Amino acid sequence: MVKLSVVGILAGLDEEALTDVERHINRKNFSAGAQMIEPEADSSDVYLILSGRVRIVNYSLSGREITLEEIGAGGCVGQLSAIDGQPRSACVFAVNDTEVAILSPANFETVVKSHPSVGWNVIRELARIVRTSTRRIVDVSTLGANERVVAEIMRRAQQVSDDTGAAVLSPVPVHSEIAGRVSTSRETVARVMGSLGRKGLVNKVDNGLHVPDVRRLEEFLSESIH
Repeated sequence: MVKLSVVGILAGLDEEALTDVERHINRKNFSAGAQMIEPEADSSDVYLILSGRVRIVNYSLSGREITLEEIGAGGCVGQLSAIDGQPRSACVFAVNDTEVAILSPANFETVVKSHPSVGWNVIRELARIVRTSTRRIVDVSTLGANERVVAEIMRRAQQVSDDTGAAVLSPVPVHSEIAGRVSTSRETVARVMGSLGRKGLVNKVDNGLHVPDVRRLEEFLSESIH
């Protein structure tokens, strides 16, 4: 059984506190592709991701799927509705087999009030969401589609770059997922990735997408913008 200590908002809780939280949750498993949360649904449960990965998506007026974020083990989803009682603002799918711990709104409130550090961690997570959303708004407002694709690859590479300045994105990013993430088409992503490959800025390897020099990718993006 996966321990609750993997969950970010529960970081810092001792075993006694984690045992208390355990009494307030229900564990559930979702198979890959399963819909966990429906948009506009009235449910307000909070999902703590114990293993696996989930994708948060929304849809444009034309029906195009827009990926807002992917969250892996240790993350959580659903806290906004639990806090303000409003309908769900997005849809959540399991990317692969996923185990979650579910907190009802009442139990979520109980846990936050009983363990103040959890409340502070939730605030930090909300701040992260706001910063991520702000960055995406700026990107869509100031960058063209090609530049948004490059910026997305660059940010992912920055997060996993090693001491030499290289990075491997594993697994290889799926074109449709990147397209949804940066609000463009799969064809645009494929075209940009091909261009980056020809310039030697990225190349596929056995375990993922290799970015030999993240700094060069940053410079390329800067030059493209100007």
